[in-house]
Amino acid sequence: MKDNRAAAPARGITLIGFVIVLAVVGFFAFMAMKLVPIYQEYMSVVSAMDALKTEAGIGNKSPPQIRDMLARRFDISYVESVKPENIKLSRSGEGYTLQIKYEVRKPFVYNIDIVVSFDRSVELSRFGGGVD
Repeated sequence: MKDNRAAAPARGITLIGFVIVLAVVGFFAFMAMKLVPIYQEYMSVVSAMDALKTEAGIGNKSPPQIRDMLARRFDISYVESVKPENIKLSRSGEGYTLQIKYEVRKPFVYNIDIVVSFDRSVELSRFGGGVD
């Protein structure tokens, strides 16, 4: 005797669908593995600049002293992408304006690179505690 009940419809994801989802997730995970260290380093740069901004009497120091203090903070935080030519100190009213402008270029796949640009400025006042 033959069963006349209709077959239950298939549910779930097919193998091909699973492979496509896995490829998309893998691509974004690979991209994150390349970008996260770049942004972690940038956060170290921001942290060093903010710490320098709150330093008491930072606006009274000479540009070489400020650069040295910044370089020490970069060494502690393993900042390698910021070169001395990326740091600009200019005199402004009650102290200095510190600008760090740089770009990071990392290989992504074959001949494709990821390029990320950063530009941040802070005011270093004579009394410390400056504002962005």
